[in-house]
Amino acid sequence: MKKLKFAQNLVPLVLDGSKTTTWRLFDDKNLSLGDRLEFINAETGEKFAQAEIVNMREKVLGDITEKDFTGHEMYKSKKEMLSTYEGYYGNAVDWDTVVKIIKFKLL
Repeated sequence: MKKLKFAQNLVPLVLDGSKTTTWRLFDDKNLSLGDRLEFINAETGEKFAQAEIVNMREKVLGDITEKDFTGHEMYKSKKEMLSTYEGYYGNAVDWDTVVKIIKFKLL
């Protein structure tokens, strides 16, 4: 089963159903529709949920629109969004980076 890590502040949002979408850059897991996933708290290393990918599409980070935030946490600005992903993935992230927009359902 493929594993995805989530920042600790996002765990409750996943569990309460308000976060049903995750964005992933530089997909090293070859995520695809129908994959079953194990969700891991990035800070504790503990498994907190299982899910299945029910929809997936790709988009360039600079082309993200308000519609793409459905089921995803919001950012105060585009600059904050870029900064957040630089924190996760490092300086390789820029506005031309491809994002996998992954909709999931908990199992």
